Amino acid sequence: MKAARYLAAVFCLLCVRLAMPQEAGSGVDLRATVTAQAIGSSELTEPPRSGAPLVAGAHLIVYPTIKFSEHWFMTGAVQLVTRPYYYTDLSAAGYGAEGSLLQATLNYSRVSQKGAILLRAGEMSTAFGSFVLRYDDTDNPLVDVPKQYGYYSLVSILGVAGVQLDATRGKFDGRIQFANSSPANPRSLFVGDQYGNWAGGAGYTIRQGFRVGVSGYRGPYLDRSSKFFRPGEVNPSKLPAHALGLDANWAHGHTTAYVEAQRFVMPYTVVPTFYESAGYAEVRQVLSPRWFIAGRYGLTSNHHAKRTQSLETAAGFRPNRFQLLKIGYEFDHYASGSAQEDNIVGIQFITSLHKSAAWQ
Repeated sequence: MKAARYLAAVFCLLCVRLAMPQEAGSGVDLRATVTAQAIGSSELTEPPRSGAPLVAGAHLIVYPTIKFSEHWFMTGAVQLVTRPYYYTDLSAAGYGAEGSLLQATLNYSRVSQKGAILLRAGEMSTAFGSFVLRYDDTDNPLVDVPKQYGYYSLVSILGVAGVQLDATRGKFDGRIQFANSSPANPRSLFVGDQYGNWAGGAGYTIRQGFRVGVSGYRGPYLDRSSKFFRPGEVNPSKLPAHALGLDANWAHGHTTAYVEAQRFVMPYTVVPTFYESAGYAEVRQVLSPRWFIAGRYGLTSNHHAKRTQSLETAAGFRPNRFQLLKIGYEFDHYASGSAQEDNIVGIQFITSLHKSAAWQ
């Protein structure tokens, strides 16, 4: 896609898909995604969870948007999710539900023939990486997410508080963000150990449907209440983490592909600095207006000789334009630990809701 189309995707996905009629000067838009999920895995039967091999879950995201004028609008994203829901939670004990404010921003946008800008302030997704643009279950063609992304991962889908500027000109696009905490450890405005973090990225559209990009972040990531903050460690503000990522996406006809490769460095003083590399390659093939298939290969590796490989496949069926059924299978291989392999079957049934009201 062209750079202007990429920024439009940022407007729509990262800023929660503003969809007011073009002729309306202001209005309200409300979207929601409701997912019912079932997972089968032997990992559920092992300590510390030690439960049944099957578990059901639910995921709700509500996207409110208020448009004040041609240039000013507010967007939000509120999430309610049961536990376990993400595959990374299958080995953790406990059940429950948790609500999160993923986004709540005041936005200013301006589009011209030369390019476009978008300025946002508030709670927002990190500017690092590209998968956060496809986090919603309707946008992710598979059931699981890449290993480095998730609720509490190297790149959390939880929001950070800050300001961000997105811009495009010609085939170039860029973004820069200053936030109160790291994407590896998002912090609420009402808790301690908040430290400024920079994140950003840039991209170039080589030709229509083919874009390459780079992103990075830098800033303190630890807090004193974290299980990773060890006795005798220095002030978290003196431990700035940094990460660098490369990404590319390609679309032609009914085929879409995504690739990401990232490197993370988490410094310590009482123990060796933690290094991890992660990446994935993903392909989706549309077979007909109702059917598609998808696959993703992922790899993570760190200096502790811990290496994880995952291969996930899925088939999707759309009964209508509001609903989506996905059935997926994932095979994980771990280089260490008592259980070095895991097989996971996941089923998702997703319903999309939409209501809007516009006025001049």
